[in-house]
Amino acid sequence: MATADAPLRLTDIPLQTLYSLLEPITVPSGHPRATFINWGLSYACKPLAVFEPESEYQCQLVLELARREGKTVRAAGVGHSPSDLACTSGYMLRTEKLDKIIEVNVEKKYVVAQGGITLNALHAALDAHKLAMSNLGSISDQTLAGIVATATHGSGITFQVLSTYVLSLALLLADGSRVVCSRNDRPELFMASICGLGSTGLILEVKLAVEPAFRLREVQENVDFDDAVRGLDALVAAAEHVRLWWFPQAGVVRVSSADRTQEPPNPVSSWLWHSIVGYHVLQFLFFLGRIVPALNYWIGCFGAWLVRDLTVAVDDSHRIFNVDCKYPQFTTEWAIPYGETPACLQELRAWLEEEHADPQGLRPHFPIEIRFTEADDIWLSPSRGERTCWIGIIQYKPYGLNVPYRKLFARFEKIMARHGGRPHWAKAHGLGPDALRQLYPRFDDFIAVLEEVDPSGMFRNPYVQRHLFGKRGAEFGERIFKELQ
Repeated sequence: MATADAPLRLTDIPLQTLYSLLEPITVPSGHPRATFINWGLSYACKPLAVFEPESEYQCQLVLELARREGKTVRAAGVGHSPSDLACTSGYMLRTEKLDKIIEVNVEKKYVVAQGGITLNALHAALDAHKLAMSNLGSISDQTLAGIVATATHGSGITFQVLSTYVLSLALLLADGSRVVCSRNDRPELFMASICGLGSTGLILEVKLAVEPAFRLREVQENVDFDDAVRGLDALVAAAEHVRLWWFPQAGVVRVSSADRTQEPPNPVSSWLWHSIVGYHVLQFLFFLGRIVPALNYWIGCFGAWLVRDLTVAVDDSHRIFNVDCKYPQFTTEWAIPYGETPACLQELRAWLEEEHADPQGLRPHFPIEIRFTEADDIWLSPSRGERTCWIGIIQYKPYGLNVPYRKLFARFEKIMARHGGRPHWAKAHGLGPDALRQLYPRFDDFIAVLEEVDPSGMFRNPYVQRHLFGKRGAEFGERIFKELQ
């Protein structure tokens, strides 16, 4: 029996009592949140049950039920991943209510937060203590655990992927045990988890290195594509954070160069670009492009014209790092060795020119985003072992409507693969364990950790089974979660 000093063990809880304890955090089957749809509106799933825990104990209850019933559990945050990474046909554990700040240490410059906190909320909490994250990707409407599990990146040739700022993790393993790991304590579990796709365990807490709050001065200007490729090394090294947006239809590259500054805030916002034209008019044009694909070329030229002017902005770091992604979209992004960048970009241009010359050719949207990161040592990081260039393409979904993308992405990915490309883990790709083993020298070490901490595969959804374990068949297929749309 349980006492005040010795509470009832999870394994001793009667099944009906377990159901009762889980009822308050179980989403009713008819509720809209019982169906999971990712931000890009590209994947959807109807889990067996969706749980929304508010405490670590409730998470333990979910895992206890899964163990007893032989079900899988998939953690999901706000659903930002444009792939089926978060989708499951088993149990889903939604983490948005696990969003507390545990500790902020100004002197030692770190924060401890629950994994379900969004970056937007984390920015606000850090700002209250005059702290900030050192680097960011393009979007802060995603969870801290999500960016850690996928080695999300920003841009800056001397800055590593965001997972490298993690000092330690608190995980809930498949057997219900809570463990803390770092580079010094259980280092193999740590290195597997800071780009582990949520497959090593549930990320409860993240201890993250931060720095004093800072502003960035960002200069944006257009340069000719050939000039950008020829002068790439100088361009990338000219500022702390450099990212490029390539408009292949117009042959120009929009260069964003940002450095830390003490200047007073001076944000730049064009009402015409960001409101009337940048959102409503362009979305309508992309809608027309679904009907007449040839229009997409001229829409790309129009987009380049809209951003033709040089701009200078000074603002808080996260406001400069983040950009408006505007609409739901299909997207794919690959990381190539930095030294391959000029040759890869030239091959991409030649391919896109061939498509445009063909009346029946593909007509991609704009822009192609190009970013850079420093080498790191994370087992499954696409930047592992070498400086990296990340290249991503998109196909917008105007008004949420589908657009052709599969042929475009397949041809793009073949070019990236020829240049040693590794796909971004949060985005859809077709690589299985045989190909991944060639790209990641520690791949088998990663799999060994999974088999040790989760031998029954509790945290293995179809994405993990397909890509990491090579499972085939209808229940693991890459389009299984397309059917619900």
